[in-house]
Amino acid sequence: MHQVIQLLGALLVLAGFVLAQRRVLDSTSRPYLLLNLVGAAALAVDAWLGRQWGFFVLEGVWSVVSAAGLVRAGRRPAQTSSSSIRTEKGSRQSSSASPSIVSRHS
Repeated sequence: MHQVIQLLGALLVLAGFVLAQRRVLDSTSRPYLLLNLVGAAALAVDAWLGRQWGFFVLEGVWSVVSAAGLVRAGRRPAQTSSSSIRTEKGSRQSSSASPSIVSRHS
């Protein structure tokens, strides 16, 4: 059962990452943050049960950061255009402009 939880958690986190890299999801969007939160939380619980403390810290912090991002996202209006991305300074630019680096840690 641990392997199933690990695989599902990893697939959720990786799905968010791949979709952000392909500019399907913005790294500050609710779907991206939710994928990260659920995947990282599942991995954190599994790490806790397996007494894998380094992995627990990594995924636990990942979960907390994703949850905080979801709280911030809940305070702003829903994004209306999926073709725009946030730049590092927080301004909007179209996806045809030069890209900023989008990562899981954003």
